[in-house]
Amino acid sequence: MNRIRHYILLFIDFFHPPFARWIDQQTFRYLACGGGNQLLNIFIYWFSLHMLLHELDSSILFIHGKSVTTIAVGADIASYIIASSITIPIGFILSKYVVFQESNLKGRIQLFRYAVLTATCFFLNYLFLKLFIDVLGFYPTPSQTLTIIVLAVFSYIVQRTFTFKIKSSPEDIAVSIDTFEE
Repeated sequence: MNRIRHYILLFIDFFHPPFARWIDQQTFRYLACGGGNQLLNIFIYWFSLHMLLHELDSSILFIHGKSVTTIAVGADIASYIIASSITIPIGFILSKYVVFQESNLKGRIQLFRYAVLTATCFFLNYLFLKLFIDVLGFYPTPSQTLTIIVLAVFSYIVQRTFTFKIKSSPEDIAVSIDTFEE
């Protein structure tokens, strides 16, 4: 993993200098990793919608005990589920090992917080897709693209301040208290 991270960082950081005046390195890495991952998401979404599902609605089967429940799902939402099942794990790995590698939270805490953020974004994505496609009549792929842009800003703020934050050590807290008292 360290070798892969090293090459990813070399590649991303190579393109950072022209933008260094406006964007710090961590934000640039987030934009590069997140942007690449979201381009993959858009491609998988488009491929799933048009090539796999042929824009036809689907059904999801839930088997519990001896009974089976089916839930009808629109082709747009089914495509989103397919794309997300691939790009969400990739996004966590890139965030943890490339963008926010200085976070000192335990990996399981980061994963739980990322899962909460992902569930929140999943719900918001669903709402935005329904709004853009069903209410406003936009085409599915541009709707997904617009939704990704809005949620990327939200996600970055949450990841930086919550999911992958740097936990203060007891020494840091003591120093800040001593400074405050002076």
